[in-house]
Amino acid sequence: MNPTPSSIFERALGGDFARLHPQLQSRYDVSVAGGRACVGTGVMTHVWHAGFTRPFLVLGALRNILVPEQGRQVPFTIENYPYVDSHGREAVTFVRSFDLSGRRRRFDATMVYDSTRNGILEYVGSHQHVSVDLDLRVDERGGLVFRTGGFRLHEGWLSCRLPKALTGSALVRESYDDDAGEFRIEVTVSQRMLGPFFGYSGAFQVTYVDVAEHGVPATVRPRREEVRR
Repeated sequence: MNPTPSSIFERALGGDFARLHPQLQSRYDVSVAGGRACVGTGVMTHVWHAGFTRPFLVLGALRNILVPEQGRQVPFTIENYPYVDSHGREAVTFVRSFDLSGRRRRFDATMVYDSTRNGILEYVGSHQHVSVDLDLRVDERGGLVFRTGGFRLHEGWLSCRLPKALTGSALVRESYDDDAGEFRIEVTVSQRMLGPFFGYSGAFQVTYVDVAEHGVPATVRPRREEVRR
């Protein structure tokens, strides 16, 4: 590992970055300085949601926020490209694509380093209308755990914190299976009163892309970049 943190995730984790499984260290070492991206392909064994949430998921899907279909053995892609955004910040894309019910759905996010809290700030959706603080930690097996904090809405002149009663909290666990030679991921979104209402789990393998040679695809970048946190 480089003595000077090269990725936004290494900066956020500090010394704990070295506790990650070596494959996770490599995956989360994507950076502008490093000049490479990470693209994962695999299958989600289960993509699910609570039935009452579908109208909200359909609305969110208009801006690539969550997905409104359910399925098993769903082809999956995740694209993590580092780039410098229009506000001069280093950003990393988290574009997740699911082939569901004969159509391709996307769940987009972009992550930047937030120096005010020494953590990761995530912008959700194709237009970054929603931002959320992420807490990162390394578990006892070298896996990476993401947990969301408070959500904020940014639309035109409006910028406000969303009440917890209207939002959920997401828990993401990513690990590496040495025997299978693949990454495993489990995502659960819950609401305090309603319980778990959306999630997916499965496995994928990754390839690394030379950004200097191939560039950052315009399709993975958000349509609008928000500076408010």
